[in-house]
Amino acid sequence: MKLTPSKINTFNLFKLPSVFFTGVRVKTIDDVSCTVSVKHRWINQNPFKSMFWAVQGMAAELTTGALVLMKIRESGKNISMLVSNNNATFTKKATGRITFKCNDGHLIDNAIAKAIETDEGQTIWMTSVGTNTDGVEVSTFNFEWSIKVKS
Repeated sequence: MKLTPSKINTFNLFKLPSVFFTGVRVKTIDDVSCTVSVKHRWINQNPFKSMFWAVQGMAAELTTGALVLMKIRESGKNISMLVSNNNATFTKKATGRITFKCNDGHLIDNAIAKAIETDEGQTIWMTSVGTNTDGVEVSTFNFEWSIKVKS
């Protein structure tokens, strides 16, 4: 079954309600990239009237995690995935609609192949960049995903 934005967003409604209710939505996903959008609203703002960093983090993580999940499903193997490390940089106040994009889908294929071949865990660093409607970067998140074939 192919992952689509609609399927991921429905999954989030039932399994990750905080993602859904703060307005985080997958817009596109393909073999190389995933785009997620979230609009600054009362429910996801901080006391300084900008988007709370954790909401940005959820959106950014979803861009990377959806790609990893999609590639694992395509492999047909039983593989676990976990964020083992992350960091972020905030460069501008996040207001309005913020769009996060990860273009690191190509990194996952090699890691999955190596995990299957060696039966050892692998790690992948993936980056998601958030921009506002003017195309100005507001934040950058890096996530280290660990994957391992389950025995």
